[in-house]
Amino acid sequence: MRIGELSSETGVSVRLLRYYEEQGLLDADRTPGGQRLYGADAPVTVRRIRTLLDAGLPTKVIREVLDCVCGSDAEVEPCLTPMLLEQLAGIEQRIASLEGTRESLARLVMS
Repeated sequence: MRIGELSSETGVSVRLLRYYEEQGLLDADRTPGGQRLYGADAPVTVRRIRTLLDAGLPTKVIREVLDCVCGSDAEVEPCLTPMLLEQLAGIEQRIASLEGTRESLARLVMS
């Protein structure tokens, strides 16, 4: 399938699909003319990438765990739980920091 077809099927822009390929998340063969050709499993892979991105994982982590993800809902193998818990803890720390910043700003505005 060509990149435009993959984009239409997944709702992901052509630009993002190219980015996923640059990041090593998505593989494509090339025609003699240089056009990308994706395998039949590419839509499932793109959906997994989107699910993991929506969960707050950076592309570097996704590249490491993508082969250990199964199903279109991005179910992960138990061996990934420690890494994902670490990512979750980092997100929770950032949320706490942002809440503190918001409270400080709100106090300044209300003064």
